[in-house]
Amino acid sequence: MDYKAVIFDFDYTLGDATDAIYAGFQAGMTAMGHPVPDRETVRHTVGMVLEDAYTLLTGDDSQEGRTTFRAEFSKVARPMQAAGTPLCDGAKELLLALEKAGVPTAVVSTKHTGTLRDIFAGHGLAEKFAFIVGGDLVSRNKPDPEGLNTVLGKLSVAPGNVLYCGDTVIDAKTAAAAGTDFCAVLNGTTPAEEFQNLPHVHIAPDLNNLRAFLGL
Repeated sequence: MDYKAVIFDFDYTLGDATDAIYAGFQAGMTAMGHPVPDRETVRHTVGMVLEDAYTLLTGDDSQEGRTTFRAEFSKVARPMQAAGTPLCDGAKELLLALEKAGVPTAVVSTKHTGTLRDIFAGHGLAEKFAFIVGGDLVSRNKPDPEGLNTVLGKLSVAPGNVLYCGDTVIDAKTAAAAGTDFCAVLNGTTPAEEFQNLPHVHIAPDLNNLRAFLGL
């Protein structure tokens, strides 16, 4: 494999926290007196900054509303995610294969860094990543490349030697802005055709296919 590092998004790339995320939306919307959206509507917001998803679904762009929603959401969703977020099929095998090959890995996600660490710890994978950068550690979230650039700097690798893997158009645009290669992973709600006109080196239907693409 030619890449010097492989970096991942989390939601619908390495893991599926839909149950916890939807429970958080139910709690937050109910507490604030908003109608609760259906599960599939919420699924299509996964990968967005949480506050932006709230604004999209309610029309409330006030700082107070956005802050309150995150607080109410987190009361329910964060402990649920930490307690039992399943990994996507093939995730653990892919990460262990990369480790065996001596390829450093990292995560750049809009999810809170502490939540990510808790999820990985539950699967015995917390120490497998060189760096984990959640949305709380950046001032500008994806598609701004701040988080990805932070990891590239810490790893001291050139963007052209790095593969970023994600499930959304936002992830593809993030990789393009940082100058890394991009692999789309179809574990989420974005179909393959939406990536066709964006820079990418591969579209993987799942993580087992991604592992094969990497020759692991």
